[in-house]
This record gives sequence, structure tokens and C-alpha cells, in this order.
Amino acid sequence: MPKEKQENKGEKKEKKDRMGIAHIYTSFNNTILHITDMAGNTIARISGGMVTKHDRLKANPTIAMFVAKQAAEKAKEHNINSLYVRIRAKTGNPAPGPGAHAAVKSLSREGLKIISIADTTRIPRGGPKPKGGKRGRRV
Repeated sequence: MPKEKQENKGEKKEKKDRMGIAHIYTSFNNTILHITDMAGNTIARISGGMVTKHDRLKANPTIAMFVAKQAAEKAKEHNINSLYVRIRAKTGNPAPGPGAHAAVKSLSREGLKIISIADTTRIPRGGPKPKGGKRGRRV
């Protein structure tokens, strides 16, 4: 009888629900998905180049889906069930690349709960003086 109680205790181990952050960088050349835990420790980092060998397809929404699928599998191995999503585009671009929406959608399809989506694209504010002098470049 005591052995049965011990076996039942072993079966009742529950997996902890953990949260993570999905950093999605999308440009018109590539898609990079980086999943970290809440402390910032890297769990998965997958890019379009790791999925396809064609340079022209790295920013494709279809490839972004495969990137998100691989990253979600690694996140599930570390018991991460819910994500904060941060989408970032190239600095100065008004919109993220074509893979951003597909990656977020694929993460939710894989069973990960999306808590919030934030745009963390950097915005240029003035910056260095443009080259060319007072009257600009003369052609």
C-alpha cells in the first residue's frame, strides 16, 4: 500500500506555468525571433536563415511561421506557456516587415498564450549632421 501512495505522488507533479518574452525583429530582409524568460535569459533564438537557404525567402511570412513554430517548441520544453510579444522593425521604418504578423499568429496557434503585443521600434530623433556641408551635395 505505501508503494502505491508514493507512485501517485510522483504522477501528480504539475508543470509550473511560466511566462516569457518573444522579441520579434522583422525587416524586409530577415525575421529573427528571440524568446527569453522574464529574467532575460535566452531560451530560443531562431532566424529565417536557419529555416531556409534562399536569401530572398528569409523575410517571407511562410518562413516566419516555421521560425515561430521552432521557437515555440523550444519554449514548451522550458515550460513557457504565455508570452509578452515585442515587435521591432528597422529603425526609422514606419511598419514592421512582412513576417511579424505571421510569427505572432503562429505562436498563438502553437498553444502559447499571448498576453500583450508591443511595438518597440526605435525612432530617430535628429541624429548626426548630414554629410555635404551648408549648401548640400552639388552634382
